[in-house]
Amino acid sequence: MKLLILGGTVFLGRHLTEIALAHGHELTLFNRGRSNPGLFPGIETIHGDRDEGFAALAGRAWDAVIDVAAYVPAQVELAASQITAGHYTLISTISVFADFSRQGLSESDEVAVLDPSAEPEAASAYGPLKALCEQAIRQARPEHSLIIRPGLIVGPFDPTDRFTYWPLRVARGGEVLAPEGGHVPVQLVDARDLAEWTLRMVEERATGTYNATSPAGALTLGDVFKACITARPGVSGADVSVTYVPEAFLRERGVSPWAQMPLWVGGDPSMAGFAGINVEKAVGAGLTFRPLAATAADTLAWAQAKTPTELRAGITPEHEAQLLCAWHTLTSAHHVQGDN
Repeated sequence: MKLLILGGTVFLGRHLTEIALAHGHELTLFNRGRSNPGLFPGIETIHGDRDEGFAALAGRAWDAVIDVAAYVPAQVELAASQITAGHYTLISTISVFADFSRQGLSESDEVAVLDPSAEPEAASAYGPLKALCEQAIRQARPEHSLIIRPGLIVGPFDPTDRFTYWPLRVARGGEVLAPEGGHVPVQLVDARDLAEWTLRMVEERATGTYNATSPAGALTLGDVFKACITARPGVSGADVSVTYVPEAFLRERGVSPWAQMPLWVGGDPSMAGFAGINVEKAVGAGLTFRPLAATAADTLAWAQAKTPTELRAGITPEHEAQLLCAWHTLTSAHHVQGDN
């Protein structure tokens, strides 16, 4: 199959490229050449800025295109009108949903509407803009489009560190600060599982919309910590302890969910269904999941091997130590008061 990937060198796109090569496809990448240039020297790579159009692809045709990095509908409209391909896959996001207060959101549930006053770069605009990207490709390719809505994508080469923080933190050992309790539900998908399944769907010319993350209720924060402990090569978990602290304690001290405590969205009722997305349709179409311990081990190995950089998610060791000290001081004071 002649396959065009828009992007193809960062995280999910990188895994898609590697798996497409393993599947024997004739591959072309279109990107700006700024991220990991030279990563795939044997693959035809055409450089260009998608915001300026796809003139560099004129006169060419592909069996399928996978659009990994469309963020605004104009980008999708340009790609759909200027690229000749029989099948178009758009990587979207579960953030398109309008109401996360409900459990079990499925592909047919209402999507968010963009606030006209919102800045395109604002975090609040991300989901609504992706929803408009979906609308654009449905209108342009109503019978030949596939829309994949991943949840949190994790694994090697993740530039966000939203999962990577935990394997690295557990690997350091000692007392680990964590939010609420081990029962907190999480949903995530290994980028390699997502890429493998996406390629199979493209090969089958599948169409429609699919939520793509781990099944609701399958994983908890406690499972993540167990997997991270298992992932530590040649080291037992005897020197690791997890201290769960209440949400109120964290919020009073300015610790934010998700960014500073990855995988945790907090107790906001409006987000109660964020980790309860319905993925029955994707699982029925063949989406599978490797053991979480394997994802944790591979992520840890990759993160420890690369050049050290400041993590983009989580808290610093110094901040964690301060919070743990404050927590133990608070609980000790309560015990003393109780004894009196």
